[in-house]
Amino acid sequence: MKENRSKHRILILGASGFIGNAIYKELCSYFNTFGTYNIARKEFEDNHHFFQYNVEEDDVFEILEAVRPTIIISAVRGDFSAQVIAHTHLAEYILATNTKLIFISSANVFDAYSQFPSYELDKTLSHSVYGHFKIKIENMLMRLPVKQVVILRLPMVFGTQSPRIKEIKQHLHEKTPIEIFPNLIMNVTTDSKITQQIHYLINRDAFGIFHLGSSDLVHHDEFIAEIISSIGLFNPILKQVYTTNNDRYLAVLPKENLLPNHLQVLSKQILTELQV
Repeated sequence: MKENRSKHRILILGASGFIGNAIYKELCSYFNTFGTYNIARKEFEDNHHFFQYNVEEDDVFEILEAVRPTIIISAVRGDFSAQVIAHTHLAEYILATNTKLIFISSANVFDAYSQFPSYELDKTLSHSVYGHFKIKIENMLMRLPVKQVVILRLPMVFGTQSPRIKEIKQHLHEKTPIEIFPNLIMNVTTDSKITQQIHYLINRDAFGIFHLGSSDLVHHDEFIAEIISSIGLFNPILKQVYTTNNDRYLAVLPKENLLPNHLQVLSKQILTELQV
């Protein structure tokens, strides 16, 4: 049964990107959904629910005023400093309204911890520029009213049209090396599973921090090898990258905020989905 379309006005920042567009396609039949795109494409220009938005040049307030969303989903990409400023403006808007913000974060907020998987309430710490940037925005959002913020930490995201799969296929066809990390233990997910989970969280009016990765852990090199074998009969050139002599974890597992069984996923299911 379809939800009442008037229930929410949803604005997806970065709705032309891989994850943002998957979220838009999942939600647009159920809610009054709007999105932003950066690079002009006819399919977006002709869609009156899409606004052109460059995070480095444009003020997000203009789009907020035009849409007046009840939920903002931030899947925007671009210059990190510009994104921090944009999220500062979003925080001001959320404080002044009753709007909820769903922020797409990353397992990289824990990339300084390598000995264990990470859970929702673990302290964030990163050695990477990307992880630092995500932590900065998370910390800013955590100062807002609790019920108005959802932080979604994602591991590596795959999907039949995902940049990662396209890159692997390109390397295979061009016979160029594919980087694998034999010591990296991680969990994974797909765009289709993330969009179902977000839809559920919106319906449940959820708030807080959610770790949206597979329930099991995989080695990076083994998982990529499985993907390659599912693509076809190739003799891939693999470049093994060792960042450490020991196994290191980059995995986000749920402990506090568990989703129902039908919204959980195993790495084997992801591999099956990628074969379609």
